Order: sequence, then C-alpha cells, then structure tokens
Amino acid sequence: MPANHHFGLPPALAAVALVVLAGCSSPSGTAGSFNADSINPVSWITPYKADVIQGNFVSKEQVEQLRAGMTREQVKAVLGTPLLTSLFHADRWDYVFTLQRQGVKPQAYKYTVHFKGDVLERFAGDAMPSETEFIAQLVNRRKLGKVPPLEATEAQLKAAEKPSAGQPDAARGASADASAGEPAKAYPPLESPAR
Repeated sequence: MPANHHFGLPPALAAVALVVLAGCSSPSGTAGSFNADSINPVSWITPYKADVIQGNFVSKEQVEQLRAGMTREQVKAVLGTPLLTSLFHADRWDYVFTLQRQGVKPQAYKYTVHFKGDVLERFAGDAMPSETEFIAQLVNRRKLGKVPPLEATEAQLKAAEKPSAGQPDAARGASADASAGEPAKAYPPLESPAR
C-alpha cells in the first residue's frame, strides 16, 4: 500500500513560487536591478589594498644595452638577477615584473634572455616602458588641489607689521615688548613640590 503523503505546495502555487524566485536571481549587471550589494552600505566602502610588487622591473633603457655576445655576468650587471631560472632550462633567464595597485589595471611585463653556453644568443619580450614612463604610471591619480604659495608677499608682510585698529594700546605695547626680546613670564609649576 503506497503512502500518499502530500508535503509541499499545490502545483500551481509551486510554479508561481519558482517564477518569482527565478526573477530574483537575475544577473546583477542588468540595468535597474537591485541586489543585496547595492542596498548594503558596507559594500559601498572599499577597503585599502596594499600595492603588490613582484619581480624586477626592466626598463627600455636597460633592454637597449643588451648585445648578442655578452657574458652572463654582463647581462646580470645590466638587467639584474633574473626572477626565474630553471635547472631544466639553464640557458634561459626570465625577468618577470608584476604590479597590482588599487584602482589601477594590473601591470605585467616579461622579458626573456637566451644563452648559448656563457654567451648571450638572443633576447625578446614585452615592449618595456622607459623609466620616466613607468614612474609617471606610478604617480597617484588623486589630485588634492592647488598648493597655496608658501611665501608671504611684500604686501602681506607689511599688513602683518601694522598694528590692528581694534587692538588696545596696552596690548600693542605688550606685544611689542615681547617681540623686543624680553624674557617670558615664569609660571608656577603644575605639580606640587616634593615633600
């Protein structure tokens, strides 16, 4: 005797529930859609992510110094120690540099040099930026505004020397005496003397 248990919703109500749930799972990239991340204020805050720099940067100027026939030591003097060397490929050095910064597209550069024995045979890789181009890429994109001049003009200096009209004569005299080099007043100590 089969057990005829009825757990769940009637078929028509289950179909409506599935349609509603399917509508809630639309891709978050669609226009006009709301999801938990767009409503949650915690998702508005971007945490600080440290810059991740790996490898050794090889500049365009360094690549231009390479010549076929250089020794390994000469190549190492120009490019630095390679990031990757392999026991299985002893005649190949790989220079890889990656930079990941918050708010900036990750950068990756790769350059490979091949040796025949102890002599540089060939070299190839990505188009490397010059040192000045690379430093310009590192400059922070956020501008804080125009820096005010740090020196006072002659007019500002003269205006600072003139006593203000609202200042009483006694206060003017006291400020003039203090600026003349008189010692400052001595104040009592903040702590009581030791007994």
